[in-house]
Amino acid sequence: MDEKEIERLLDKFDRSSLKNFELAQDDFKLTFSKREGDEHAVVADSAQAAAVSTNGLGHGQKDQQSQAEQRDASVSQNVAEIKAPLVGVVYFAPSPDKPVFKKQGDHVEKGDVVCVIEAMKMINEVKSDVTGTIANILVEDGSMVEYDQPIFQVTKG
Repeated sequence: MDEKEIERLLDKFDRSSLKNFELAQDDFKLTFSKREGDEHAVVADSAQAAAVSTNGLGHGQKDQQSQAEQRDASVSQNVAEIKAPLVGVVYFAPSPDKPVFKKQGDHVEKGDVVCVIEAMKMINEVKSDVTGTIANILVEDGSMVEYDQPIFQVTKG
């Protein structure tokens, strides 16, 4: 994969709602990751041992690991995350003309449907596994989510 192809992929990734992207071919591995609240994408290429980001500063795999560790540490014991059970497009309402399942500040019971994920033209309900209050919505309606990606933060209780 040459530099122009990588730049083209990075540009498409930047314009997408994806938070992470990984491509592996033989001994070549390319990883893009967007930081929360940051407009820069992290690029890691293990085959060439080079790291480049959209702002030209170098970032490596350790930045991705520390970012994940910081996010995990910031989630207190009183806050649970509702995560995507599969890869697909998340929708917060059953259809465009219907109200959203849950919004920030709403109470949620264990087993309540909080959103749906469309994958391969099938709609899959995402149910809460905790009881509490929706504290944060971590993704945008209509955006692509990855497996195990946090969608909601719920304050337990």
